[in-house]
Amino acid sequence: AELGKRKYDLIVSNPPYVTAQAMRELPAEYRHEPENALAAGEDGLDIVRRLVAEAGRHLRPGGILVVEVGDGRAAVEEAFPALDPVWLDGHDNGNGVFLLRQEALR
Repeated sequence: AELGKRKYDLIVSNPPYVTAQAMRELPAEYRHEPENALAAGEDGLDIVRRLVAEAGRHLRPGGILVVEVGDGRAAVEEAFPALDPVWLDGHDNGNGVFLLRQEALR
């Protein structure tokens, strides 16, 4: 398939999700990372917004988008009130990783 025309069953992303406030307060050991590997705007969702906006057209019907957002659950729920993502249980009590089906991303 032509580049950009491929469809996938699964897209998994661990994008930058650190808020502007958190970036200002980062401990020194985190400052060895490139800023663009961490920083994601005022609410930490700059890249997540692009994923939610664009992933649906790259997924097959029934396909799934999985995104890690650290402690950004409240920000995600505020930014996308109509999405109703599935929050996956894990090390962060279900706050850090969400799942959306392709049908929800149209």
